[in-house]
Amino acid sequence: MEEFDYQDLQAATDGFSLSRLMGKGSHGCVYKGVLRDGKLVAVKKPSLGLEILQDNSMLDNETKILSSLRRSPYIVNLFGVSTHEDSNKKKLLVMEFMPNGSLHDLLHNVSTPPTWSKRAVIALQIARAVQFLHEAKPYVIHRDIKSPNILFDSNWNAKLADFGLAVRQSDPNLPILSLSQPAGTIGYLDPCYTTPSKLSTKNDVFSFGVVLLEIISSTQAIDVGREPASIVEWALPLIQEDRVMEVCDKRVALPTNMETTIRCILNIAARCVSSEEERRPSMGEIAIELENCVVQRVRLPVWVSIFSSIRFRRRRKIATQTTTILCTKHEEDAHLDLPRRKLLIREVLADMTLK
Repeated sequence: MEEFDYQDLQAATDGFSLSRLMGKGSHGCVYKGVLRDGKLVAVKKPSLGLEILQDNSMLDNETKILSSLRRSPYIVNLFGVSTHEDSNKKKLLVMEFMPNGSLHDLLHNVSTPPTWSKRAVIALQIARAVQFLHEAKPYVIHRDIKSPNILFDSNWNAKLADFGLAVRQSDPNLPILSLSQPAGTIGYLDPCYTTPSKLSTKNDVFSFGVVLLEIISSTQAIDVGREPASIVEWALPLIQEDRVMEVCDKRVALPTNMETTIRCILNIAARCVSSEEERRPSMGEIAIELENCVVQRVRLPVWVSIFSSIRFRRRRKIATQTTTILCTKHEEDAHLDLPRRKLLIREVLADMTLK
C-alpha cells in the first residue's frame, strides 16, 4: 500500500474544492483527484464533524479491511493512505476512481432507466463482490450493502464500496465482541441483527436481497409514499403470489426472453430476505444461481432470434468462417487463450442488439 503526500493530495483535489466533490456521506466526503502523473483517483476525507472530534476510526477500519484483501475486480480498491505531517489525526484514503456514479443514481436519478439485461449483469457483479468478501480468509462482513455503496467504473462495471463498517472474522463460531451495537442503514439492515452476537454473513445476504428488489423495481428501500413503506414488506407478498410483474419497473417493457431471468432474480431475492436466517442461501450459492439465470437459461428458440438480430462490431474478412460460442464461467484471475474465432457468450451478449 502506497503512502501519499498530504500536500500532493490537496493539490490533486484543488484544495478539496466543491467542484471536485463526488460524493458525501455521514462519515466523510469523496473528491476527484488528479495526481501529478495525470492518474485519476478518488480521495476520501473525513467529515468536518469527525475531523473536529479527531475521529478517524471509520477510515482506519476501511484501511485495515481493504489492505487485508487481495485486489479484486468486484470491489473499489484502496491504492494508499496519507497522514498530515503536522497531525496524525488528519487522514486521507486514495481509492480507485469510479466516474459513473452509484447504483442508487442509476435507478432513481437518471431519465433513462437501465435495460433488463444490464440489471441482471449488475446483480451478478454485486453477488460476486459479496461472495469475494465472504470467502476471504479471514472472511469479511460488509454490514452496509446498499445501492449508494455500489459504484460504476468507466466501463459500467458495478463494484462494492465503503468498508467503514466492515468487520473481519476468522471463526464463524466465535462472537465478535469488539462491536458495541449493530450498524447499517435502515431499509437494508437485517431485522434479525439485533445484538453484536447476531452478526453473521446472513446479514449481508439480507441486505443484498433488498438491493436485488431495488434493482428490479427501481423503488427505494424505504418509501414513505408506499404502503407498506418497506420494499421487503411490499415486494415479498407479490413474489409469493407469483405477481412478479407488479414488482418490475414499469418504465421499461420486459422482453419475453427476459421474463424467466427476472422471475429467477426475484425468487432469489425473496429467499435472501427470509425472516428465517437458516433459509437464506450463501453468497456462493447465490452467485451460481444468478449465473444460471443470466447465462445458462438461454434456450434454442431464443438463440435463433438472437442470431437473426446480432450485429457484430467487427466485420469478418472471410464471410464463410465459423464462430464457436463457448459457455464459460467468469473467473477473476483466469487468462483465457482462445482462438480468434471463439467468443465467450458474454462477449456475444455485449455485441448484440435485441429487437
